[in-house]
Amino acid sequence: MTHIDYEQKIPNNVDLKSDKKLQRALEQWQPDYLDWWRAMGPSDYNENDVYLRTAVSVERDGWAHFGYVKMPDYRWGIFLEPQEKDRAIGFGDHMGKPAWQDVPGEYRNPLRRIIVTQADTEPASVEQQRLLGHTAPSLYDLRNLFQVNVEEGRHLWAMVYLLQRYFGRDGREEAEELLQRRSGNADHPRILGTFNEPITDWLSFFCFTTYTDRDGKFQLLSLAESGFDPLARTCRFMLTEEAHHMFVGQTGLGRVIERSCQLLKEHGGRDLCELGGIPLEIVQKYVNFWSSSSNDLFGGEISSNASNFFGAGLKGRANEEKLAVDHKALADVYPMEVLENGRLHKKEVALRNAMNEVLRDEYVSDNEKGIEYFNKITERNGVDFRFVLPHRRFNRRIGMFSEARFDPAGNLIDEAAWSTKVAAWLPTEADRAYVQSLMVACHARGKIAGWIAPPAKGIDGQPFEFEYVRL
Repeated sequence: MTHIDYEQKIPNNVDLKSDKKLQRALEQWQPDYLDWWRAMGPSDYNENDVYLRTAVSVERDGWAHFGYVKMPDYRWGIFLEPQEKDRAIGFGDHMGKPAWQDVPGEYRNPLRRIIVTQADTEPASVEQQRLLGHTAPSLYDLRNLFQVNVEEGRHLWAMVYLLQRYFGRDGREEAEELLQRRSGNADHPRILGTFNEPITDWLSFFCFTTYTDRDGKFQLLSLAESGFDPLARTCRFMLTEEAHHMFVGQTGLGRVIERSCQLLKEHGGRDLCELGGIPLEIVQKYVNFWSSSSNDLFGGEISSNASNFFGAGLKGRANEEKLAVDHKALADVYPMEVLENGRLHKKEVALRNAMNEVLRDEYVSDNEKGIEYFNKITERNGVDFRFVLPHRRFNRRIGMFSEARFDPAGNLIDEAAWSTKVAAWLPTEADRAYVQSLMVACHARGKIAGWIAPPAKGIDGQPFEFEYVRL
């Protein structure tokens, strides 16, 4: 079934009406979700019409419809890609066996842990971004923020369906708990550290959607290979929506850089803080912070959990099926630099134990392409500044590299050197205060704040001047 049934209270393409018990459970969860949305979703914009896209099928062509909708009325639902006939597990110890359509008993707990961790990131990001609408630099950006928010909400629905459909009472309890945790709450925080970081300005938002949502892309790619077929099918469709989130971040940062370059050219290299622009050095610091924080989301460099998830067939490498490799990964090793006894040295690690690092390799490579995109903007404008992606060892809080200090090039340094130079590498309180001072709403049609350039084109063929949000 590929068509999405919008006649149901909960839109879906999983024939939900045929399972009355599950349908009732999800319909009981729905009011709690809406209460959470009104309390913790975008603040003060629930009564405004927003030009949003809504999935109408899971086919690659023509899957979305655009139109005005109030966010609480958005048709969140449950959408899985069509089941592939005779699909087999593509990696690990069960390679070649039929993909699981139900949860294998021996992997129930780790599979639930994987799903809950992924699920927890979705409402967390909405909570982090809930106040940004008040300082949106344009109606175009305001609409993009809300599109990201409603799709993160739908991704929560995707994971909650799996929990309630396949994990019984435990799954229902986990679904309730997902609405109880709060981003940044000291007593009941979200599971992963990056999702407890405050996002109070749009430069942070663009960095989050560039780097943290890109982590989400690679996590979903690895789960899309899962031997648990409903999870794989769910994640494949989620990737379709996730692409827009990264577009918002990448082009948003590019537009900030573009405007800063314009101001530098127009005013002969004057201090951008005097001109109301964001200095490129500050943009670099934000890139350093959010890319390093998002690096933590892949976990430790050497991980028994990663090995167990791969061996069990629960979580593969990104695009595992397309890789020309040994899909059991029993004999291969992964060479990496490790930190032991306060020193770096090279070591060969059993490949399965290095699966987090394999996935991080893909992430870093993708981030490098983004840095090239930023540098083309400065080059095109004749501005002598080059952005650099910090090394994966820089500013880590998870994994072996969290035990020492490293500069942005990945060199091991002592605490004194870190203290002396950290203000040049990461945003200071003064940097954050300056960026925050620029965050003044510009909600007039066709207008945009002075610190960011307009987009190259609008949404769904509409011009930039279109009324993307009716205020």
